[in-house]
Amino acid sequence: MLSILVYIAAFLFYASVGWYFWRTRWKNQPIFPSADVSASVIANWERFGMLAPVTLHALILYQSIFINEGLSFGVGNAISSIVWLTALIYWFSGFFPRLQELQNLIAPIAIVAAVAVLLPLALPSLHPLANTELPAFKAHLLVAMLAYSLFTIAALHAVLMTILEYRLHHPAMSPLLMNLPPLLVMEKMLFRIIWTGFILLTLTLFSGIIFSQEVFGQSVTFSHKTLFSFISWGVFAALLIGRQFYGWRGRTAIRWTLTGFAILLLAYIGSKFVLEIILDR
Repeated sequence: MLSILVYIAAFLFYASVGWYFWRTRWKNQPIFPSADVSASVIANWERFGMLAPVTLHALILYQSIFINEGLSFGVGNAISSIVWLTALIYWFSGFFPRLQELQNLIAPIAIVAAVAVLLPLALPSLHPLANTELPAFKAHLLVAMLAYSLFTIAALHAVLMTILEYRLHHPAMSPLLMNLPPLLVMEKMLFRIIWTGFILLTLTLFSGIIFSQEVFGQSVTFSHKTLFSFISWGVFAALLIGRQFYGWRGRTAIRWTLTGFAILLLAYIGSKFVLEIILDR
């Protein structure tokens, strides 16, 4: 019963935070319009408000993933972990003035997290992972989750850049989008995120090779996940090379970003969904 209450509390906190940021950052409607409250006090309360569901989400993941000696990391826990790390990164960005624009994007992240926090309950993992006691596997899993989270943020930025570009050609578009950062700022942030995610994805593949060598005695074991992971790495590598030497930007950068993210999603979440939900393995 206590566990169910934690799920419900996390969901309600995320939904409340999403509603608050949607109203204050996207619709420019302050919650207390007549109150004389400084911006720093409001910022502190906003950080505290986002910290509550993030902390409860972490507790849920800890209880659902760390079971006995092994790790239970099914499709529900995997998606929930990626979304939690994404929300954590957005919350942490609020402490840096140069990243304050990211706070405008907490509203959609909080709404997505409100759904994702329930996934371990809706899609419980029945098959704990093998070899989880190995340090190589733990390092591989941690770096992989960070990489997936950053590319999730990159994909969100790419989608919002598409909306911003559309707005440039349709000035009468909804004023809800007026509080998004300028297109050039979004593009600059996009490539910073992609560079960081690409480095982590490279470390993920490298640590996966070490783990495979330690467990199976060979550097790479061919599988659906391995194939799509390397293809995704190649897509992001091509994007960064194109950006550096050919000045790729705008729609070209957006298409490559979303393509790489879709392939990466197929590599991990797609394979887990097929094995656990469809094939029940």
